[in-house]
Amino acid sequence: MIAYEDLTPGRVIELGEAVAEREEMIDFAKRYDPQPFHLDDTAAGASIFRGLAASGWYTVGLWMRRYVDTVLADSTSMGSPGGTVSWPAPVFAGDVLRCRLEVLTARCSQTRPEMGIVEIRGTAHRAEDGGEQCVLDATFTALLGTRSG
Repeated sequence: MIAYEDLTPGRVIELGEAVAEREEMIDFAKRYDPQPFHLDDTAAGASIFRGLAASGWYTVGLWMRRYVDTVLADSTSMGSPGGTVSWPAPVFAGDVLRCRLEVLTARCSQTRPEMGIVEIRGTAHRAEDGGEQCVLDATFTALLGTRSG
């Protein structure tokens, strides 16, 4: 069971890989983000992306699934009050994304001693010509129960 005390500043957790599946990308876009460059090859080809691009929110969903499976499913998670997200590069069908989490800060709540407040940076990168390109960069606060709580 992962608790607040396990998420110390500087800790990096590899969350594994996620694959952007074309049909899943389109289904997501139809339901939640129906912009032409997420739905139609012709429109996407004429866009800034030059091809069908995944919704950024779909990309967040891929990362979140890896985070839940690797950390939250067996943790003392108490939710999150939010954070920020950016998409420095688009995601395309077939991209394999390497997801990771880095703990930036951690402190006990002053008003709820049974709860820890952890600032996390979540990233997803795709392999590209011998290197990696960041496609998701998110920073958010996670609330976790303490072992003594």
